[in-house]
Amino acid sequence: MAAKPAFGGYTINFAGQSTTLEQVFGSKPIPPSEMTKKLWAHVKAKKLSSK
Repeated sequence: MAAKPAFGGYTINFAGQSTTLEQVFGSKPIPPSEMTKKLWAHVKAKKLSSK
């Protein structure tokens, strides 16, 4: 059985990354909506996603 493609057609590969969560999100508490924005900014900056 073939693997089902990811919803929306995006795959994100974090393999080999040495970035910590504190480096991505900062050391202060932030709301979930801000976490999502920062996570996607990191993914796009490091070119970790593909279709």
